[in-house]
Amino acid sequence: MEERQNWGKKMEFLLATIGYAVGLGNVWRFPYLCFRSGGGAFLIPFFIMLIICGIPLAYMEMAVGQYTRQGPIGALSKLCPFFKGAGAATVMISFLFTTYYIVIITWSCYYMFSCFTETLPWMHCNHSWNSDHCWDGSLANATNDLQPNDSRSPTEDFFIENVLQRSSGIDKQGVLRWELVLILLMCWIVVYFCIWKGPKSTGKVVYFTATFPYIVLTILLVRGLTLPGSEEGINFFIKPRWELLLDAKVWVNAAAQNFNSLGVAFGGLITMSSYSKFNNKIVRDVLILAVVDAFTCILAGFAIFSILGNLALNQGKSVQDVVQEGPGLVFVIYPQAFNTMPVSQMFAFLFFFMLVCLGIDSQFASVEVIVTTIQDHFSAQVEKYLKKKEILVAVVCFVSFLFGLPNVTQARFYFFQLLDYYAAALSLMVLAFFEVIAICWFYGAHRLADNIRVMTGTKPNIFFIICWFVLSPLLIGGIWIFSMIQYQSLSIANYTYPDWATGLGWIIALLSVLCIPAGMAHAVYYAKGTNIIQKFINSFHSKVEMETGNPINEKSEDDLVLTKVTTGQFADQADPPIKSKDCIRM
Repeated sequence: MEERQNWGKKMEFLLATIGYAVGLGNVWRFPYLCFRSGGGAFLIPFFIMLIICGIPLAYMEMAVGQYTRQGPIGALSKLCPFFKGAGAATVMISFLFTTYYIVIITWSCYYMFSCFTETLPWMHCNHSWNSDHCWDGSLANATNDLQPNDSRSPTEDFFIENVLQRSSGIDKQGVLRWELVLILLMCWIVVYFCIWKGPKSTGKVVYFTATFPYIVLTILLVRGLTLPGSEEGINFFIKPRWELLLDAKVWVNAAAQNFNSLGVAFGGLITMSSYSKFNNKIVRDVLILAVVDAFTCILAGFAIFSILGNLALNQGKSVQDVVQEGPGLVFVIYPQAFNTMPVSQMFAFLFFFMLVCLGIDSQFASVEVIVTTIQDHFSAQVEKYLKKKEILVAVVCFVSFLFGLPNVTQARFYFFQLLDYYAAALSLMVLAFFEVIAICWFYGAHRLADNIRVMTGTKPNIFFIICWFVLSPLLIGGIWIFSMIQYQSLSIANYTYPDWATGLGWIIALLSVLCIPAGMAHAVYYAKGTNIIQKFINSFHSKVEMETGNPINEKSEDDLVLTKVTTGQFADQADPPIKSKDCIRM
């Protein structure tokens, strides 16, 4: 087997994981969920979920990837083959993610190119493409015109009428926007050259893409705090509504934000950590990742709500009437801050370039999940037909580009929201639940702790073992149940999706979920045994067991292994020592 690549430097791996986790979800999803879930009171369940669910599960995934040296499917196939379908499901959800998430990057590039004008195109309502709903509050105040009830700000009208050219519904597909098709193709070319050489090329890119956004967010925060009305926005952001802590939806939203933000159950953490050296100190990386991710959420929250307060003042609305869900929050609220800035075109360009950096990190990490999975399981075919990894990456990028074309039609906004709701929300908790019980219950939380001790020389704190074995599975199961109980058909901007579109959404959700029973059937069929019962039992047999998993009185090799690990002799090995043993052990 070809020796697995490693990250060039420890800092490259750390920046790659930060870039993967810290993305557009921190900029638009966290502020919106915080607003909808009680302002400052939302921070309490957010941090509770981060501590007892987000951090332990990120630790679990990074440990599994580093030890098995495999992507999601290979890792779960080694730990407990019966649940390898959960690994396949994460790869499927990553593929769906790559086809629509890059559309936000495409919109960001469109805005970025629109900044090269004498005045920003979303500053007023006198363009040919502006609708009758466009309302320039500053100009109207000078003429004493009355504001219509269905008015839009110039920034919102630009997003709907110019960028989206939104049709009346998902059944009105309209035509492909060729300028967006070309931008989409350009974005995929950028993604390709970010990962075409594997961790060696990715590690160099993240030095810039993972750090630059913080400079721009800091500038926006400082600017937002100086705008009139910013106090109202900040007050709305931090003022607790304590009674909402009794609402289960607030806790569900807090957990969902942690999962989406940290990237748990998307396969990216397992994949990227599979390229780490065998004795890498995992817990330190996890804690740094969690702190940076939470800090980014809070920073983005203060920045966006300060600007939101100013927009509410200009539009003569309350703050709660201006907030929108989804990507519109980024492309409507933030541009408002640039209208009154000196050298507004430059600041607007930097902001949308920041969005490209935020999105591109998450995008190429998801593509790497797919590429790594294909390499791990079809390496002979790849070597025979494609010869090089560079060609494999090109094929994956091109196929994802083709599947993403429905997102650049005039109905793309509706299709985008459909994918985001059903592919990345409803099915995510199902995948996370089966992944956790496969690793923590059937393979065993204590065995995972032993694996970590052999890699790093130190066993995890008992807190992590309790979270893996009890708290995390219960929380995820509860979230799954509540999300099903509270399920409502998707609707946005007073538009209700037709029944056929809802059916399509459920088919999209099932594409990943059905991988789980399919993987179970596959594992049982190919397991050893003369009858179905034996095959079923043997499908739970792990292909991985380290010497530390042996009984205490059989530790002659254990001390040798631990000595090699702590002295770094396993640092450059492609795989750790393996044995075979039943994986049903708590």
